[in-house]
Amino acid sequence: MDWSAEAIERLRALWAEGHSTAEIGRRMGISKNAVVGKAHRLNLPARPSPIRRETGGAVARPQAVRPVRAAVPAPRSTLPQVAQMPAAVAAPAMAPARAVVRPFPRAASARACCWPIGEPGQPGFRFCAGDALSGKPYCPEHAAVAYVKARDRREDAA
Repeated sequence: MDWSAEAIERLRALWAEGHSTAEIGRRMGISKNAVVGKAHRLNLPARPSPIRRETGGAVARPQAVRPVRAAVPAPRSTLPQVAQMPAAVAAPAMAPARAVVRPFPRAASARACCWPIGEPGQPGFRFCAGDALSGKPYCPEHAAVAYVKARDRREDAA
């Protein structure tokens, strides 16, 4: 749009009257975004957000009471919950976690298993670090859990 001096003065007047950008656009026959862009370039005073309206006499809502957590969290299992799956679908038995500990984030290695053990950001978080299968990011034990054949998933859905 070509902004003539008359159009700019009309924009300034409608802006000063407190009309919304959409209303100014309708009255001038232009888009709301054109109004917003020109108002920004003219450094017109900012408008309060129509979404965050402040009510003068509103009473503040009380804060929700949060339950107090126990000081010591319950230990979490780092292995998938196989016991809850039907016996026909259960994954093969997992080898015990290896003693190799890698810090988070770990150094990139194409041959190390990158199965996460624990919760990221928590003490004790690590990656399996076993020898990964060729072309896969996991060791044989974790690949058996991570990669499920499509046929098995269809049987689970039935």
